[in-house]
Amino acid sequence: MPNNRRNKAIAGYHLLMILSAVDFRITGAEDMVIRDYLVHEFPIKINLDKEMTIISNLRPDDWEAHYLKMMDDFYDDATHEERINLINFAIELTKADNVITKEENHYLNLLFEHWEPA
Repeated sequence: MPNNRRNKAIAGYHLLMILSAVDFRITGAEDMVIRDYLVHEFPIKINLDKEMTIISNLRPDDWEAHYLKMMDDFYDDATHEERINLINFAIELTKADNVITKEENHYLNLLFEHWEPA
């Protein structure tokens, strides 16, 4: 897998994992959205243990800064269509449990505000 594609996919994974965690509960429906993302973005099996360790070691106070960094990393390696695709996964993720919390809305809006076409 080319390095920029791998970096983009991992950054997207971080974004979705943080988005799923900001309300302090991850439902089965949210997990399925993330698994669907992984199927689409990781055509070959990749061990995500390292990535999960990084995400798990973040304190809630660190989430937004890490999220913004991952947004930049994803943006640098993604096409416009790929950014739209990730936003669609993020929307699907926030709607998966039929409740969009204030925190989920905030993080979702960060994507729209920072990736809005010029």
